[in-house]
Amino acid sequence: MATTIRNIVILTGAGISAESGIDTFRAGANGGPSLWEQHRVEDVATPEAFARDPDLVHRFYDMRRAAIQTKRPNPAHVALARLDAEWPGSLLIVTQNVDDLHERAGAPLGHNQRLLHMHGEHLKAWCTSCDIRSPWRSELSSRPPCPVCGARGLRPDVVWFGEMPYRMGDIYAALREADLFVSIGTSGAVYPAAGFVQNAVELGVHTLELNLEESQGSRMFHETRLGVASEVVPTWVDEILGRD
Repeated sequence: MATTIRNIVILTGAGISAESGIDTFRAGANGGPSLWEQHRVEDVATPEAFARDPDLVHRFYDMRRAAIQTKRPNPAHVALARLDAEWPGSLLIVTQNVDDLHERAGAPLGHNQRLLHMHGEHLKAWCTSCDIRSPWRSELSSRPPCPVCGARGLRPDVVWFGEMPYRMGDIYAALREADLFVSIGTSGAVYPAAGFVQNAVELGVHTLELNLEESQGSRMFHETRLGVASEVVPTWVDEILGRD
């Protein structure tokens, strides 16, 4: 690893929230359909699914929105919030997760978090009429009006398969300035996030993977540490902050 690290980019995936009880996307066994909480991804997580059966899609996300509000951050979220509050250099935490556990972990620290949700947020609704995203904690299945324009064009503010993730330019700009790229709890299967490690390596950035098991992209990392996120992430944060 480089002797001096100042600028860090961290990518977090479903593995960091799994210990908080949030289900993960997973491929079906023996070539079966990919599932997300027992739903076929094609039925609940694509623009085509929403156009075909908006009631099903709204019910699915209403349940997830309600469930996420009952979950709590785990020690991995808390450790990254502490790193965010204390790290003196540049830091960007890019999360693929649409829960708010990073935010809640950081709230007690009173810090303006350096966090980017590349796949959107469950606790926001996007008005397709006025293009405004609003905080949202209740249901959308009854087609409530947009709080800004009054139109009944709200949808979950979640990036579905086939849609472009948010703020990719900001992410690539941070990678170009990084000294260290860390991937936490990701499968290495979903692009473009799965390609960040290759981008980092090509830029000469040191790369570290913290994961429960090796990902599809583990071979591209300079270093991989395996274990549950609630253990390996706090250990690494203590190390990077120079604590015993």
